[in-house]
Amino acid sequence: MSRLRLLLVVTAFISSVAHTSFVFAAAPTPTKLETIAVNDNRADAGSLQGTTLTVRLEAREGEWHPDGDTDPAVNVLAFAVEGGPLQIPGPLIRVTEGTEVLAFVRNRLEKEPLVLHGLYARTPGLAVAPDPITIDAGQVREVRFVAGAPGTYYYWGATSDVPLNQRLPRDTQLSGGFLVEPRGAAPRRERVFLIGVWAGVGPNGLAPINGLNRMVMNGKSWPHTERLTYQVGEPVHLRVINVGAAVHPMHLHGFYFNVDSRGDEVSDRIFPERSTPRLVNTERLAIGRTFSLTWTPTRPGNWLFHCHDTAHIAPALPLDGSAPPAHRHVENHALQMMAGPVVGITVNPGGAPGSTSPDTRIRRMLRLIAKVDTGGTPDEPAYGFALEESGKATPSAPPYLPSPTIVLKRGEPVSISVVNELPEATAIHWHGIELESYYDGVAGFAGSGTKIAPVIEPGGSFDARFTPPRSGTFIYHTHVDEMRQQQAGLNGALIVVDDPAKYDRTHDIILLISVPRKAAQSDVVYLNGSATPAPLDMRVGDRYRLRFINIHVFRPSMRMRLLNGDTLATWRAVAKDGMDLPLDQSVTGPAEVQMGNGETYDFEYSPTAAGNIHLDITNAGGDLLTRLPVTVKGG
Repeated sequence: MSRLRLLLVVTAFISSVAHTSFVFAAAPTPTKLETIAVNDNRADAGSLQGTTLTVRLEAREGEWHPDGDTDPAVNVLAFAVEGGPLQIPGPLIRVTEGTEVLAFVRNRLEKEPLVLHGLYARTPGLAVAPDPITIDAGQVREVRFVAGAPGTYYYWGATSDVPLNQRLPRDTQLSGGFLVEPRGAAPRRERVFLIGVWAGVGPNGLAPINGLNRMVMNGKSWPHTERLTYQVGEPVHLRVINVGAAVHPMHLHGFYFNVDSRGDEVSDRIFPERSTPRLVNTERLAIGRTFSLTWTPTRPGNWLFHCHDTAHIAPALPLDGSAPPAHRHVENHALQMMAGPVVGITVNPGGAPGSTSPDTRIRRMLRLIAKVDTGGTPDEPAYGFALEESGKATPSAPPYLPSPTIVLKRGEPVSISVVNELPEATAIHWHGIELESYYDGVAGFAGSGTKIAPVIEPGGSFDARFTPPRSGTFIYHTHVDEMRQQQAGLNGALIVVDDPAKYDRTHDIILLISVPRKAAQSDVVYLNGSATPAPLDMRVGDRYRLRFINIHVFRPSMRMRLLNGDTLATWRAVAKDGMDLPLDQSVTGPAEVQMGNGETYDFEYSPTAAGNIHLDITNAGGDLLTRLPVTVKGG
């Protein structure tokens, strides 16, 4: 993103919020301190004797390299095992329920207090965290408690008594994982990731998208984050903890994962193993929240697990204040045009060889043509798509916003030739589709071995081949220079149905939420390509499927609300991320849902009375962003 474009986005973002006070992260200081080590959370801290775990921690200041080890650093506070190296995240504490924890925490800062949270017993029914412990400069405090309910928790600190998401930049890395295992649980191979933010405090205590910042997983920003390696058929267990001042919808490419638990600092809800699966490919992770997942890969290749808030994975500004590189001229788009909370996962073929027979069935042939739309500028381009089949293009001429909906048939092989008529390179990701890694759309990364997907250069094309295994609501969008190109318009709805001939657009309604092309309009959102979407007509007694798709680039906390006046309507949840919900999760309730970027939700709605209703899209605070009027006529 150019400096001018970044400035425009920032200006519009600030004008869209009521709060006006910001604390920005300062440029790094030249003071030389000890280098902080990155903690991969593989080793547990403390010494266990009988049923008592003794752990000795201390807080000091150090020099942290969130990018490469030789890239510029910032000075922050961090935790360490007493006498050991500073670590980001802090030392991992893991105990079995019922274990007595004896912690000695020393504050090695010269003048500031350490306000410590998170080291306490978790008991059933606990809803509010106990008061924090204040440790004066140079002092040590003993903390003793018995580990209670099993779960994924964390501890954290600051130099003042503020909420987690309002810590000063220097304090933001004072966090560590605290895990309580069930009695008798068998050890399993798992990884623990803490997502952190180094930034100033923005509106509502959230990290702003302007100024210097870093968003990291276990202390590093992509492409310097750790790479994970598994085999086909090997269960993958991850725990993800959000200790930063930003919301992160975490998306896994090419697969669904099961959400095993959801929690926060105080409590954790572990779903029983015999309950129906909670299968998603994007899980919204709010500030201070945790979740754990299980995923068993069935196809080899390179896959991404990353935050889908596009602003969070945009190339970060250099920490030394130098000018960022030009966005169009890079060697590898996946490695040089992404940053932030991203992890690369390589899945190798399993021991038992799978079928290598090519699918010889006739493929449906489509062309998806990336085009320049009208009204753009070099800093704020206007792009879009035309969909061509059997020589007929939709749309046949500008405007190309919204992009055409692609409707595919479940189980039917398809080949979509992505043709690039733009003045810059691109690549298309088939968000939520289960497919081979090579066709996933992450140029320079997707694929395996030496067969890595190329970027689509101007004038070039790439054939994406897959067979959608399930009906559902999915997305196609650019995965090159995502902030710039998605805002330009390179995204659209991908719908898979059992029988396209029976697809009824009057009762099957797509609601695609995206960002305006102009940064100055960022106080609103687009619904189906417009800030003032055309009204809908419905009939009493008819059944409608509402397909919500959130492909906005920097609003991970929007709410969709269907209202009759000020009263919420009632609808039934039927699908999440393209996966039909089991009966016990397909429930009827108030017509309201909070969505993260990259999530899709399907609801079934049947009007019961004639009149005027409306669909409101609001921010987390309830401020209206877009309204869709709906007229319900008598049956």
